[in-house]
Amino acid sequence: MEPHPRADTNTAPSAQQPGEAARRTPPSRPSSPRSGRSGEVPVGAPEGLVAPGRGAARVVPAVGASAEGGGASAEGGRDEAEGGRDEAERGAEPERGPGASEAERGPGASEPERGPGASEAEGGPEAQSERLRFLDLAARRIARGVDLDDVLRGLYETAVPAFADAVLVHLREPLPTGEGRPAEPLVLRLHSFAQGPGDAVTAAPAGAAGPVRPTVTGPFAELLLARRPVFGDVPEIESVVTELLEPVAGVPTTPAPGRRLIIAPLYGRRHLLGTVALLRAAGRPAFTADDLLVAAQLATHTALGVDASMPYGHEASVADALQLRMLPSSLPETTGVRLASRYLPAAETSQVGGDWYDAIPLPGNRVALVVGDVIGHSMTSAAMMGQLRTTVQTLARLDLPPEEVLYHLDEQAQRLGSEHMATCLYAIYDPISQRLLVADAGHPPPVLLHPDGSGEVLQVPPGAPIGVGGVPFETWELPAPTGGTLLLYTDGLVESRHRDVWTGVELLRGRLEEVAARGAPPPLDMLCDAVLTVLDPDARDDDVALLAARFEGFAPLNVAYWFLSPQPQTAGRARQLTRRALHRWGLGSMLDATELMVSEVVTNAVRYASRPIALRLLRTDVLRCEVGDDSPQVPRMRRAQAGDEGGRGLFLVDQLARRWGATLLSTGKVVWFEQQIPEEYRQQGPDAA
Repeated sequence: MEPHPRADTNTAPSAQQPGEAARRTPPSRPSSPRSGRSGEVPVGAPEGLVAPGRGAARVVPAVGASAEGGGASAEGGRDEAEGGRDEAERGAEPERGPGASEAERGPGASEPERGPGASEAEGGPEAQSERLRFLDLAARRIARGVDLDDVLRGLYETAVPAFADAVLVHLREPLPTGEGRPAEPLVLRLHSFAQGPGDAVTAAPAGAAGPVRPTVTGPFAELLLARRPVFGDVPEIESVVTELLEPVAGVPTTPAPGRRLIIAPLYGRRHLLGTVALLRAAGRPAFTADDLLVAAQLATHTALGVDASMPYGHEASVADALQLRMLPSSLPETTGVRLASRYLPAAETSQVGGDWYDAIPLPGNRVALVVGDVIGHSMTSAAMMGQLRTTVQTLARLDLPPEEVLYHLDEQAQRLGSEHMATCLYAIYDPISQRLLVADAGHPPPVLLHPDGSGEVLQVPPGAPIGVGGVPFETWELPAPTGGTLLLYTDGLVESRHRDVWTGVELLRGRLEEVAARGAPPPLDMLCDAVLTVLDPDARDDDVALLAARFEGFAPLNVAYWFLSPQPQTAGRARQLTRRALHRWGLGSMLDATELMVSEVVTNAVRYASRPIALRLLRTDVLRCEVGDDSPQVPRMRRAQAGDEGGRGLFLVDQLARRWGATLLSTGKVVWFEQQIPEEYRQQGPDAA
């Protein structure tokens, strides 16, 4: 919560003489550290700091001071403090013009060296007002931070160079979370630092600065656990100063920088979180006791911000990990198509979304190409993405047409909740017929790069997003020329805060044509990297999923296809056709095993089929046989007993084939098996006889 806007006028004691505010306002009890309000300091804050608040000025007692002692009670001092409010407001200093605000410079910023009376002047009302305005500005900036980096950036922007010339933040490793006890022994590691007049923040490079390891019983650890900011000349910290300040160039660490260094503990609501080190260069005054109070307030606001950001950071990291784990770890290697993909998370961790892509092998060397995007950015979106992706994989293996897949996916999304919606594009590529089937559910259209280098935005009939319900989807069929490249993507690639979707799609098409104009078709990985250059890095706030498919087709010479009637003599006919195809391909050495397996699978299909049986042989680096029929009953391998007349067919297939399986389709099933072609025959190429 931000400080009250009247804090400046209520607490500026410019109308009083030096020391008058202290005489009029007795010290009050310390405020509760659980409130977390800007301007309040937990129990144990340094003595004498006047914190901005909603009413009159409140004096916060010293670090380690007893909550019960220290003068009059808070109740007793409240009336007197309230009574002095009007006088303080009447004597408040008028607003200063642009560039004249000393609050923005901060206390001690670029001040000349002072004489022997400097200490008295620095403690006067004007200096206290400057400090309060500076701390109010710091509290507001730090409180705006949502995640850990934002909180620390707020500290750096307000403290450098207004209060210090360099700031280093060391955080406990690991950071304690929840109610559990923090890990022991106490270990600090540099997180980031800011140095110089610029506003650049430097993250600690991995391995560049080793951890500072104060023991729990050591004097430095005791100072940190006591929540006490200290100067650099305190004997207890001499042994760790060099380690703490190692990344900062030009700072004398031997001997210790003395009162040009303040180390303040970052103590959250429950645990010690780390330390903040503030340094001043030799060209400006050293820190004073009043600056120690300011450092304590800066550390308090920062610690509360870090403490509040940890659950958010934990949720964001869980969402990131959840989404990445649900994406495919690798793409399938299928004959007739080459695949490549890219995934870029959102520019900000908080923007984790539900973008996904997938490539699913289908019977007959076909492949389903999928890309989708759950609307919204949260852990819920990432979880929703995982459920929809699993549903798509299940539906794809049923070999449903694209519009049926989207229809059932829409039903599933409605069962998950009406507030969840997604866009999805589902395509099936058949390398044998060299055709492409595409259905769209509110997703940006795919882009096809033709073999001649021209780009085309495919005008797929759009449907409503997944989850709307009651809207039909339509499948569009088009040729998939050999050598062409299909690009599926999510809207994060083409849309940004400065660019609409259709402008981005045209830029994408033009970029593909530019890459293709350089000569031969570029490798898919290089093409994907080139496509990502259309991103708007300054305005990107969404995930990007990209899937590229290059069509290589399947030579008709390597396919043998027949339809056979479900009759008792069909198995013999299948063996004869198989023998003829293998002799034509020069695979006579594989004839015996292949004939036996074809006969067993066809015999099983004849038993249950009521319509013609499909027998197909495909030759690539393996010999694949597929037998399809209209029966939904999928065969299962079993171990036949000694007196059984059947039940050995699939057992033989399992022993002779490299791998085999059965795929349930919407029109029946396909039983298939594969055999490895000997190396000497594969080297002859696809046209070998």
